[in-house]
Amino acid sequence: MKGFLEDANYSIGLLDEGATLADVIDNCIYEHTHTEKRAFYVGDLGKLVKKNIQWQNVMAPIKPFYTVRCNSTPGVLEILGTLGIGFACSSKSEMALVQGLGISPENIIYTNPCKQVSQIKYAAKAGINIMTCDSDIELKKIARNHPNAKLLLHIATEDITADEEMNMKFGTTLKNCRHLMECAKEFGVQIVGVKFHVSGSCKELQTYIHAISDARCVFDMAEEFGFKMNMLDIGGGFTGSELQLEEVNHVIRPLLDVYFPKESGIEVIAEPGCYYVSSAFTLAVNIIAKKAVDCDKLLPSGVEQARNDDEPVFTYYINDGVYGSFASKLSEKLNTNPEVHKKYKEDEPLFASSLWGPSCDELDQIVENCLLPELSVGDWLIFDNMGSGTLGEQSTFNDYQRPLIYYMMSFSDWDEMQDAGIASDTLMKNFFFVPSCIQLSPEDRFSTAA
Repeated sequence: MKGFLEDANYSIGLLDEGATLADVIDNCIYEHTHTEKRAFYVGDLGKLVKKNIQWQNVMAPIKPFYTVRCNSTPGVLEILGTLGIGFACSSKSEMALVQGLGISPENIIYTNPCKQVSQIKYAAKAGINIMTCDSDIELKKIARNHPNAKLLLHIATEDITADEEMNMKFGTTLKNCRHLMECAKEFGVQIVGVKFHVSGSCKELQTYIHAISDARCVFDMAEEFGFKMNMLDIGGGFTGSELQLEEVNHVIRPLLDVYFPKESGIEVIAEPGCYYVSSAFTLAVNIIAKKAVDCDKLLPSGVEQARNDDEPVFTYYINDGVYGSFASKLSEKLNTNPEVHKKYKEDEPLFASSLWGPSCDELDQIVENCLLPELSVGDWLIFDNMGSGTLGEQSTFNDYQRPLIYYMMSFSDWDEMQDAGIASDTLMKNFFFVPSCIQLSPEDRFSTAA
């Protein structure tokens, strides 16, 4: 493995025992307040190490294949690559990015359910053979362009509720699996396993029981066709909560022991994405405009009764939005609340407020309503749990400027990496010491990656 990407212009701050991420954020805000007031992330890469230890303690021997589209920043991919994790890629650019780490093609799977022909050809040329498939049209496309492909049949799960209808967009039925196997035989394509996916918002963990049972049926069906299946992919949907991880493991472990025991030689993998990165990144944004609205708006529950008629409703515009770091807000609820960076008195009045991005687009609403003290242009807001779905390819809408990224890791997490035998000399060159009393000027080697 090469170690760090040759063209990646970033470094990782190694925090002294007395320094905290809050200190890093304070310092960055101080520097940005006196320069361009650009939005920025602080990424605690040590949390990736902790999450991997947690995964090994709870979910081993299920091998994680990190979902690259959740967060494709170089620092994340570098650390996960050094931890020996596989990668689940949905595009040519993601495959190329991961290959730049020196990752073996056997540790990369191509998971896009609707693959472009050019990208199938790229995977074939790169030796990335394992890919998912859920229709005869995709199968025929793969057969024509990737003769060495090894397919995982993507089967649909049964967790259809009002909030989960999107899950049925991809995945085939058990009945159609027989048809796909007939097509695979006709076109000479290998089928090596099964994939399913249970959404992280699914409340019914029994869905895993049905999915694993269905997967066993597909494995049995494959024997009739002479396919030698050796892989089961239980997908993603891991939120990052240790409790959820343990609950999932409690449900699936007995079934895996019965249907896919260790002696069967079947490798069980998963595709955790936000599990690894969601809590590792904090976003700081700056207020660039402010309006006081006299008319009533939709207010948080209980606020309307306590609010005086003459109290304003504040609308704040910040220098990041749904065409940037809050892109996931277009399809799902924001799972974090804004925190005011400046100090204010506990008895200071709070006002109904809404937060908007800089585009002036009606879709660019980040927070519909929240309670905040009265803020001023130039003040900062902090959002935690911003590591997932926010740090991939982003729009340049309205001259959007991508936030800077400051990577950090504590000494204790660095020691964990050394104890695990993965702290190579190449890796160490990208770290620099950050003292407990942080005094960093713009020219200091304080990690920035656009």
